[in-house]
Amino acid sequence: MSTTFTIDTATSRANPTPAPMKRLTVPAIRARKADGQGGGEPLVMLTAYTVRTAQLLDPHCDMLLVGDSLGQVIYGLPSTIPVTLEMMAAHGAAVVRGSYHSVVVIDMPFGSYEASPEKAFESAAWLLKQTGAAAVKLEGGTAMAPTVAFLSERGIPVMGHVGLTPQAVNALGGYGARGRSAAEAAKIVADAKAVAEAGAFAVVIEGVVEPIAIQITRSIACPTIGIGASAQCDGQVLVTEDMLGMFERTARFVKKFDDLSGRISAAVDQYATDVRSRAFPGVEQIYAPKD
Repeated sequence: MSTTFTIDTATSRANPTPAPMKRLTVPAIRARKADGQGGGEPLVMLTAYTVRTAQLLDPHCDMLLVGDSLGQVIYGLPSTIPVTLEMMAAHGAAVVRGSYHSVVVIDMPFGSYEASPEKAFESAAWLLKQTGAAAVKLEGGTAMAPTVAFLSERGIPVMGHVGLTPQAVNALGGYGARGRSAAEAAKIVADAKAVAEAGAFAVVIEGVVEPIAIQITRSIACPTIGIGASAQCDGQVLVTEDMLGMFERTARFVKKFDDLSGRISAAVDQYATDVRSRAFPGVEQIYAPKD
């Protein structure tokens, strides 16, 4: 979808004039599969939940993920389990409005797709209609392969997600790295192959020991997106607030590229000081009477 309209930027801080360019497509993302040896330019993916965040990330990313991690990041929930379709739709629509370049992928929340392929189609179709996103992401391996095929065959692009699957935290018993035993490693590889062969256009590999991620990347035809996996994956994704340093506690696999929480705290401290000393507002921020 290309941006062919002009927005009046004088009326809303949320709508700067977009640069004219065509949005990337799902087939273009799938075609970016590397050779499994670190060749090719890796895909860049970050999470986004709001218009303004999407605007800032969009020029630098190939994909924006409206992750169900918003349950924890935005709503302060203990896990992703309570996230609803309505939450995903509201934030997904905002991210689509704030982007014009990246492929927007939206998570299907827990309980919205597991019951049957038909239920998954109903949920996914509703999400895409409500948001304008290009694709959905769902967790699970071999058990979800028929659902991936069902959606793909009916025109809904699907991104898979294997390894550490946060929606299964209760069954997994926590967020520790997966694949440390030979049996579990073999299952994760089989899961990735199953969803890829079912038609997934990409597969997220989360929280696994590195040899598993490398093996999967070399053995499936669609791109792999690593998060706590390996630099040899075909791309990488992180929760934006984690990589910007908004939280003190993050997973081992997160690299903090900034200390945004520290800078925000310093700015607010200065604001509070200026308000209390009556230094703000100053002459630059008040309206003087007209002569």
